[in-house]
Amino acid sequence: MGEGPAAAVPDDRTRDEDPVVRTPHGAVRGRYENGVAVFRGIPYAAPPFGPGRFRPPAPPEPWDGVRDAGAFGPTPPKPPYSEAFAKLLHDPAVPGDDCLNLNVWTPEPGPGARLPVLVWIHGGALTRGSSAMPVYDGRAFARDGVVFVSLNYRLGVEGFALFPDAPANLGLRDQLAALEWVRDSIAGFGGDPDRVTVFGESAGAISIGALLASPRARGLFRRAALQSGAPEVTERDRVRRVVRRMAARLRVPATARAFAAVDRAALLAAQAEAGRRSGPVLGGPAFGIVVDGDVVPGDPLEALTEGRGARDVDLLLGWTSEEHRLWLAPTGLLRRLDRLGPLALAAARARCRCGPEVPRGYRLARPGAGAAELVGQMVTDFLLRAPLRQLADGHGARSYVYEFAWPSNVPGLGACHALELGFVFDTAHTPDAARLTGPGAPQPLADEMHTAWTRFATTGTPGWPHWDTSHPVRVFGSGGPPIARGLRDAELALWLRPGGGGPRSSPRP
Repeated sequence: MGEGPAAAVPDDRTRDEDPVVRTPHGAVRGRYENGVAVFRGIPYAAPPFGPGRFRPPAPPEPWDGVRDAGAFGPTPPKPPYSEAFAKLLHDPAVPGDDCLNLNVWTPEPGPGARLPVLVWIHGGALTRGSSAMPVYDGRAFARDGVVFVSLNYRLGVEGFALFPDAPANLGLRDQLAALEWVRDSIAGFGGDPDRVTVFGESAGAISIGALLASPRARGLFRRAALQSGAPEVTERDRVRRVVRRMAARLRVPATARAFAAVDRAALLAAQAEAGRRSGPVLGGPAFGIVVDGDVVPGDPLEALTEGRGARDVDLLLGWTSEEHRLWLAPTGLLRRLDRLGPLALAAARARCRCGPEVPRGYRLARPGAGAAELVGQMVTDFLLRAPLRQLADGHGARSYVYEFAWPSNVPGLGACHALELGFVFDTAHTPDAARLTGPGAPQPLADEMHTAWTRFATTGTPGWPHWDTSHPVRVFGSGGPPIARGLRDAELALWLRPGGGGPRSSPRP
């Protein structure tokens, strides 16, 4: 089937009746909103509690009649953000057990449309976030002729703990179940199951990296966009440590059986306390995707760069210019790292497992930078830019790379982690997005980015040259030339040199 540009949907279209679509488990009734059909809170798996606690996702119970899909469904259990981050990141919580649900925005419900499909996997360090965040509203994609799906998956201890008596990577297994639902159901909503693009940011992108290399995900999507997150696995002992800390606080054995008997609020409080000092810059025990021999048979970046997965999948890969500012600025760590100076750089060396030549190279490249900027850029490159560059190198002509460089109007944030989301979704004008952007987010920038993602989902190319030996990078919002070649190659070479200290020389889990 050809892949011409998707047709836009007029904003003034109205319908007399609510849209109804039949899924394999029963019929659902959505709503027409601003010219598109919206279905919220559709279960793709059974509630993961009771007998399903700490077990792989199971199909939902079929229902008779027509199920209302007018409101977001329950969100998975999660602790709230700290006060500093809650000012910037709105994370709504909807109570209820039936949290393995998804949402669909479509311009043309019905099996005849065969439109491209975008499936969004949210971020939040695998411990927070949901599909109900207003920034993730899918109307603009549906307006521009794409069927948009967003999903919830289990988080934190429920989704990514490591127990001796339960399977690993339950949250990732949830994502697979949702993608299988898309394969089996999306045609009824006007989508083409053979033209599915998955995209995600931060932990969502890390999840997609694992899915790209997973035999269980083959054939479930045709394209993938990884925003500010690279394929990685977490050392199993790092996950075990956070589980053991929780168990000690709760005074129970570190088993799924024991944790399942704990009050849910107490479990979340223990999780928040156990992970209080972990983070991208600090490291420490944390929940993460682990090698399990099943869904994740080995290190995904290693498999992908060696050509052992996803060779037929188009990739869109990128980052923001100052990812680290969201991690450091809200809590005052930027100032503290600058005061620590050489001690901060020594800690960054330990975090990144590199020799003294790496911080020395960054100092040469950034002679006026303080310790916080050097540490932030080093950690960002170690975690994101270098492995995404490796992935592009291994994937070649089916890869497209971008950088988001527009600085936030919120003092101190710069071009920080997650800032690009309102522009990709064309929701930068909303109050929710303004928490990060500040006032006056430029609509032309949102037009550029949203159009690129829509075009990628529709045609397989976002509109700039594919990755090759000249390393073309589409730079959004810098005010300079839109295409940079060899962007920051000198610094990234410190991580990517043969035998050097960097992502590929890290100990395997």
